[in-house]
Amino acid sequence: MRIITGKYKGRHFDIPRTFKARPTTDFAKENIFNVLIQYVDFDGAEALDLFSGTGSISLELLSRGCSHVVSVELDRDHHRFIQDCLKKLGAGAAPAANNRGTVPNMIAIRGDVFRFVKSCKQQFDFIFADPPYALKELTTLPDLVLERGLLKPDGLFVLEHGKDNDFSQHPHFLEHRQYGSVNFSIFR
Repeated sequence: MRIITGKYKGRHFDIPRTFKARPTTDFAKENIFNVLIQYVDFDGAEALDLFSGTGSISLELLSRGCSHVVSVELDRDHHRFIQDCLKKLGAGAAPAANNRGTVPNMIAIRGDVFRFVKSCKQQFDFIFADPPYALKELTTLPDLVLERGLLKPDGLFVLEHGKDNDFSQHPHFLEHRQYGSVNFSIFR
């Protein structure tokens, strides 16, 4: 896993072979961020990364200058990996008693995404979700995120998904991008 650009550009992190998570490929990540810079000024933005997996997107957002990044991941080992990556960046991550790892500009939360979204009172400039493609609730995520008011006015929500999902008829759909087998639907 590699950070594409920004403060930590070029930093690499080796993902354990035992991980179930499939990080967004460097190719797909670089291309979607090239599209997103048309819509979002990441410098100073507040961002939320749902189903963080390896933390690839969270770390990219941090590197690109987001003032605050919240990373939500349920899997204990993946959450620990994200914290370890932050430590390697020199951010000084330290787990607290409540399974949250905090660093300057970033908080890594170990928890269920759906519970988090339903209880979150904060608004974000940018929200990214990369759920397991087979997640039965995947198609409900745009409505859940948008109806809960998690996006600031003019905020952007990006959902990574497989080829079998089509969100083009959603009232908040903005555009779709595909890079190999990776699909992104963008909502505003």
